[in-house]
Amino acid sequence: MHELSVTQGMLSVVLEHAQQAGAKRITRIVLVIGNFSTFVDESVQFYFDIISKGTIAEGAELLFHHAPGRLHCWDCGQDFTWAERILPPGCPHCGSARLQFTGGNEFYVESIEVEDPLEEEVAEE
Repeated sequence: MHELSVTQGMLSVVLEHAQQAGAKRITRIVLVIGNFSTFVDESVQFYFDIISKGTIAEGAELLFHHAPGRLHCWDCGQDFTWAERILPPGCPHCGSARLQFTGGNEFYVESIEVEDPLEEEVAEE
């Protein structure tokens, strides 16, 4: 259920930026979700479809890019990435379980694609 609040926040930011740019319609939103985050693509899509109704983002395509987790091993000092959504059993370099998360829990808008209002005006003439 926490996807509802982050989706509302994301939509608010997207709408604000699109409106500042004079966009008539948002066609695509690219999101980055870290593999260690708890956000589920399908839930974000579900809530987006509901809360974007009646806005310039209604019907926009959501594209999800997944960022790997990043970890640091306290024993051997190695930093490494982990592409799985589950935690590694240990450091791939030394096997230690003394790991610190350094990234992979992000959720942000990478880009927004909009219909250009100037292109629409030219097409109407």
